[in-house]
Amino acid sequence: MSDPILEVRDLVKHFPVRMGVVFKRTVGHVRAVDGVSFDLARAETLGVVGESGCGKSTLAQVLMRLEPATAGAVRFEGQEVLDLKGAALRKLRRDIQIVLQDPYTSLNPRMTVGDIVGEPFEIHAEVAPKGDRRKRVQDLLDVVGLNPEHINRYPHQFSGGQRQRIGIARALALRPKVIICDEPVSALDVSIQAQVMNLLGELQQEFGLSYVFIAHDLSVVRHLSDRVAVMYLGKIVEIGTEAELYEHPTHPYTQALLSAVPVPDPDLRGQRQIIRLEGDVPSPVDPPSGCRFRTRCWKAQEVCATEEPELITRVGGHPSACHFAEERSVVP
Repeated sequence: MSDPILEVRDLVKHFPVRMGVVFKRTVGHVRAVDGVSFDLARAETLGVVGESGCGKSTLAQVLMRLEPATAGAVRFEGQEVLDLKGAALRKLRRDIQIVLQDPYTSLNPRMTVGDIVGEPFEIHAEVAPKGDRRKRVQDLLDVVGLNPEHINRYPHQFSGGQRQRIGIARALALRPKVIICDEPVSALDVSIQAQVMNLLGELQQEFGLSYVFIAHDLSVVRHLSDRVAVMYLGKIVEIGTEAELYEHPTHPYTQALLSAVPVPDPDLRGQRQIIRLEGDVPSPVDPPSGCRFRTRCWKAQEVCATEEPELITRVGGHPSACHFAEERSVVP
């Protein structure tokens, strides 16, 4: 990939686990993000998919500098961002924005829509003079499909889908280059999900945006993502283009997730083998040795317990972290 806009290298975020009433001591760490690397090209969408608890939202918070990283590097247009402070960090906020998961709690109920969408202009006053801000806010509402005349309404006067559009308008206010979408449609009805996804696609084409699109459902990200990264217990276990990942998944975890995606054609539905994973996701405080997925994997052998597989390009043609990625063994 030539000239990526965002480069993430060996990113780590561990949360300390402390015990004690008066004198607290650290007894372990939650390994929420544990060595994640990827590149994001200009005007590209990278989907990040995985079960709840795999570290997706923590990854988003670290990329946004809402949480400090434990280790690793994040470069935006070649500039290291994890060490930025003060005015330099404030400038970065203009270029990287976020759309949060829950449209019901991410908007201040005591502020009007105009104040919510226009708040970035108060913080970054150089972007829009005071006299132009109302017009800029109305234009943003129009861009995301809302009535500009509703600028004085409050969040409770809008539906869930409309509230998420308000959140998208707020993220667009400063004309960012990268938007991190942290499960932006998971709280919405299926029909509304499609509308919001289509809106994000249209905005990407209009403004040349790059997205990191986080979701727990592979079917949600398929039509928006150029590439997809699958996360499990803080690590990326497979990454590839949309066609590679959906047509030729090589990691057993990806294969299990894809087997759960609904198929509209009843004839094809009956031909597909459903892979039911046994057990829960292991604790990120004490993940399994070797391959972290081995405790739920039907391909697991002795080597999986002793050697952690590297995320490297295998026979399937794209990176996968599985010792037996080339084998298409049948689920017992």
